Amino acid sequence: MDTASMDTASDATSPPAARQPWYRRLYLWVLVGIVAGVLVGWRWPGVGAALEPLGQTFVAALKMVIGPVIFLTVTSGIAGADSLRRVGRVGVKALLYFQAATLVSLGLGLLAANLFTPGAGVHADPTKIHVSGTAGQLIQTGERQSAWHFVSDIVPASLLSPFTTGNVLQIVFVSIVLGIALKAVGPVGEPLVDGLRRLSSVIFKVLGYVMYAAPVGAFGAMAYSIGTFGVGTLLGLGKLVAVCYGVSAFFVVVVLGSVGLYLRINIFRLLGYFREELLVVLGTSSSDPVLPRLMVKLERLGVPGDIVGLTVPTGYSFNMDGIAIYLSVATLYIAQATDTPLTLGMQLALLGVMLITSKGSAGVTGAGFVILAATLSVLGTLPAAGIMLVFGVDKFLSECRALTNFCGNTIASMIVARWEGRLDSAEVRRRLAAKPAGPVPAEAPEPQPEEIAL
Repeated sequence: MDTASMDTASDATSPPAARQPWYRRLYLWVLVGIVAGVLVGWRWPGVGAALEPLGQTFVAALKMVIGPVIFLTVTSGIAGADSLRRVGRVGVKALLYFQAATLVSLGLGLLAANLFTPGAGVHADPTKIHVSGTAGQLIQTGERQSAWHFVSDIVPASLLSPFTTGNVLQIVFVSIVLGIALKAVGPVGEPLVDGLRRLSSVIFKVLGYVMYAAPVGAFGAMAYSIGTFGVGTLLGLGKLVAVCYGVSAFFVVVVLGSVGLYLRINIFRLLGYFREELLVVLGTSSSDPVLPRLMVKLERLGVPGDIVGLTVPTGYSFNMDGIAIYLSVATLYIAQATDTPLTLGMQLALLGVMLITSKGSAGVTGAGFVILAATLSVLGTLPAAGIMLVFGVDKFLSECRALTNFCGNTIASMIVARWEGRLDSAEVRRRLAAKPAGPVPAEAPEPQPEEIAL
């Protein structure tokens, strides 16, 4: 793989990345890896299941840089901001948008589940549902969480522990505190801020190297998913899967698309701009590995770095639209499947509980399943064992959740930038429509091309 092409593509005098031959585009090879993984997992399930280490290693390599990227971006962004008042204003606006988006997501999920009743006719007896293995461990983890666990878990045991555990919320907390401190000490902290910015260039270069392995990682992860869980399980709960994917697609195209219209941005062009990251999310069933790339490309698109640094990492804990849709649909599916009646008042109470329980689980293994268990535990109306009814397709639903979460956080940064009067919509539209795109702006953390050439 030609690393020189990555370095030269950002130069204004060199040919833009979009002029690279089609067969050298990374997103194409990621797509090939996904298709190949599906075929291997379907035709040779044993081989597909054995390929799990390929996907796990790639995801682990990407998660390796998530902590440093968040820390360096948030800390240097706050320390370099014009004023701490602006930082606080951006944070408040972001949280207000996150809550509104979550409320809409939950409402859409509840509405769709009531209209299409995916669990009707199952008539499952919760007393005869066996809970064991990995699913049982995840359920226990969820039941141990309180509704406000994200508040109690936000402060780490030490400054370094968030980076070893991968707790995104704690990393954001540490980064904000240190960024404020560096801003407060004034000139004394300027050399350190400059050092953090220089270190950012190194970390983003590492990220670029790791992304070369994306096709192999997507191949291994998809082969494992299909080989282990099989398409039969997917077909057996097809109505539940169809409702989740349908609501998520509606949310992205209609709801986020409407926000895009307010921003004067075509949602389909925006999704096309992030097609490489979306394919990685699809292949790995997680939006966490592409968090650094999302931040890079948003800043390249024209969203100010300090806004990206605050909204994206925070959004990964507080703006999980995909998980919100999954929670509402899966909860009503369990109620319908176990013949547990839920009145309108009970569903509204459920919505209030999910507004809280859907927060703060970024980086948690099986986050969606854990949050669902926590929600049912707090609610106390539905049998916890009923969660096993959706466990078989949870892996397939995790892809839906991750894709929707990614799209939601993309729009979130742009809308906050617009509210701050710092988003140049005309420039964003120009970049989204350009073929090829213009040179990478100098303020981007790492001058990489729009597409990584192989």
